[in-house]
Amino acid sequence: MLHDLTFLGGSLPAFAILTVLIGTFLGLFIGAMPGLGPLMGIILMLPVAFYMDPVSGMGLLIAIYVAGSCGGAISAILLRVPGTPLAAVTLLDGYPMAQKGQAGEAVGLAITASAIGGLLSGVVLVFGAPRLAAFAVNFSAPEFFALAITGILAVVVVAGDSFAKGIIAGLLGILIATVGTDPMSSVTRFTYDNNDLLGGIGIVPAVVGLFALPELANQILGGRTEGRRDIGKFRVSFRSIGTVFNDKFNLLRSSVIGTFLGALPGAGGVMASFTAYAVAKSSARDSSEYGHGAKGGVIASEAANNACCGGALIPTLALAIPGDAAAAVLMGALLLLGLQPGPQLFTLSGDLVEGVFAVYLLANVFLLVLGFALAPLFASVLKIQNRFLIPLILVLSVVGTFAVQSSQFDLWIMLGFGAIGFGMHRFGYPAAPLVIGLVLGPLLESNMRRSLLLSGGELDIFVQRPISATILAVNLLVLVVVLIRALRRKDKAPETLPSLGD
Repeated sequence: MLHDLTFLGGSLPAFAILTVLIGTFLGLFIGAMPGLGPLMGIILMLPVAFYMDPVSGMGLLIAIYVAGSCGGAISAILLRVPGTPLAAVTLLDGYPMAQKGQAGEAVGLAITASAIGGLLSGVVLVFGAPRLAAFAVNFSAPEFFALAITGILAVVVVAGDSFAKGIIAGLLGILIATVGTDPMSSVTRFTYDNNDLLGGIGIVPAVVGLFALPELANQILGGRTEGRRDIGKFRVSFRSIGTVFNDKFNLLRSSVIGTFLGALPGAGGVMASFTAYAVAKSSARDSSEYGHGAKGGVIASEAANNACCGGALIPTLALAIPGDAAAAVLMGALLLLGLQPGPQLFTLSGDLVEGVFAVYLLANVFLLVLGFALAPLFASVLKIQNRFLIPLILVLSVVGTFAVQSSQFDLWIMLGFGAIGFGMHRFGYPAAPLVIGLVLGPLLESNMRRSLLLSGGELDIFVQRPISATILAVNLLVLVVVLIRALRRKDKAPETLPSLGD
């Protein structure tokens, strides 16, 4: 029987402990399945979390986030197919280890490094986020407007190679966020006399449509519904725990890299894992082993990508700036649960914040325990054919979306965003910036209008205040640097016109 857990002078409810345990299990399961990943898991379970208390609901979603970021390493090591983009670097050394008969040790290294990296970033989260929030608690509307601009600029990194397409997607998200009732004047906007749109576009149907439906459609159209994956039997080696701790400098350094890049809006786990891997390889005594089964490579990539989870929660909770799609959905979950992320969250809902810290740390502990205990089970999960998995995910998407508000209209919203997401994927437009724009749009608009009301319509209020002026100056610098890089890439591109089939 579960009992309440004492943490930071407070008590974590037993039900929240159970949801973290379930979330960790689901995260490992979903992360191990190629093509799914933690974002898909968070989206599918978002309607379930809606019916829980805030700590339990966030515990479920955060545990999926943490465990899903590690689960992709299982398929990367065993199949050379990363379950998530986060595990793309892990396979460089994890799969060669499996070919040498060291699959159990490689999986053990990945799980241990992920859990320890997540715990180390959790320490930074616990001590760093409140201090960041305390600094920002005196912010006014101009500062929050500047921070919202920073969050929108995260699409520059999230967008990948196409800056213009990322900006277009982000602006589309901001535009969609204006649908509904104006919070300051109660005037309806873009509702076209449809009462279902008075409350705006729901986060759940939007993210399910943007991510889940296009992924399912692409797998069906790509013919990835048949076939059975060959998975050999293996056991996780407990000796890998000692191996990770013996490489403590690599572990600590990679965790710091992951936490730092995770806290930067738009950086994310993929950049962190590649960066940590590159640093580990350049610092190794024998770098020739990397790419051929180096244990340090697995440790570096997995410690960094899971440390990103704790790092990403720092600006999401303290400043209401989600750096990627998963953080944006987690921020949306807080909004659905009736809470406003940002500095006021720490002063008005301190007990909740402590609960979030507790479930994050607990999720990493459960990741280590369940990862070792159930890794063979999750490996066997890879044998499930997509023709069974795809209908199950589709049913969960439909039922979960409908359950939030018992609204048939939300299903049409989900279908519409599914079509938008499929078209964006087809033409190379990233969906993550649209989600960030949708979540940050109301924050951006409301603080801009409040600032202009305070100044009597004068725009100089944004540069008269030192903090907002500094943030906007940094944003401008980032924008200039990105534009210069984009122009340089354009100049270096071959002067050939693409064919109609490209």
